[in-house]
Amino acid sequence: MKYVEVAGVKVSAIGLGTWQFGSVEWGYGPEYSESTARILVRRALELGVNLIDTAEFYGFGKSESVVGNAIEGLRDQVFVATKLFPILPLRSVVVSRAKASARRLQIDEIDLYQLHWPNPLVPITETVKGLKDLTAQGLVRQIGVSNYSLSQWRAAEEALGASIVSNQVHFSLLTRGPEKELLPYAQANDRLIIAYSPLEQGVLSGKYNAKNRPGKMRALRKYFLPTNLNRLRPLLEELKRVADSHQASVAQISLAWLISKPNVVAIPGAATVAQLESNVAAADIELSRSELESIDGFADSFEPFAVGDLFTDLKSIAKRRG
Repeated sequence: MKYVEVAGVKVSAIGLGTWQFGSVEWGYGPEYSESTARILVRRALELGVNLIDTAEFYGFGKSESVVGNAIEGLRDQVFVATKLFPILPLRSVVVSRAKASARRLQIDEIDLYQLHWPNPLVPITETVKGLKDLTAQGLVRQIGVSNYSLSQWRAAEEALGASIVSNQVHFSLLTRGPEKELLPYAQANDRLIIAYSPLEQGVLSGKYNAKNRPGKMRALRKYFLPTNLNRLRPLLEELKRVADSHQASVAQISLAWLISKPNVVAIPGAATVAQLESNVAAADIELSRSELESIDGFADSFEPFAVGDLFTDLKSIAKRRG
């Protein structure tokens, strides 16, 4: 397993995201949360994964409880990251909700406590008072943020009067905004970027096409529109070509591309042990510079078609016919 070390924190380049634990919107059912999820966490630890990421919002605390049960007796092997959902993040609220997360996780110290989203109504100076209390009490080891812009990240650090070690953001071959400002800042300042949805909920697995689309909530995402799945074919074919040369899968190459970047780790979820093992194996793949540049080129050429584009086109056609 490849590890990334920043500011005294050492985490596996591939972690385990647990949004699906206890969350009904994924449609995995109670058997998954009550049995499979525990097996996944245990197997991840066996494979050298130490970063397990959850949040109080996932399943309204259910995910944290599942993780807590799964890591019982194995605390020294796990870097536990969870997140505060920013509803009224006042000083006392931050402290009480962190304590509730720790109870569900059955741990005495949260390794990484992250602000899940910025709150535009509560000043960050008020929120960080609670974070300072938590670190002073020894309940939280490191502070992180999630879905923060660079200016918001820096403002939070200034208010805290200390470094905020990580920013968890949506980052993949198809979502490359973090490369503009967040990643350079992390690399220059010994910080960490934690990439969620690194496979775009399966788009970058190569499993789907216009005639084979997923069901439930994923079918509504723009990348799963038949038009976009067709437009993605050149990129997916290039990923397949690279994958074949490494005896790997398209998903593994997508993850290897992401974690090839310094100061980046990825936290894909997993529905099965086989999927987990495949994700973890991506950490051992070394892509050449030419492979990385080729993948970049195909990704840059992809132009997604959004639902809004359809309405614009229809209005334009109607106007011309008018």
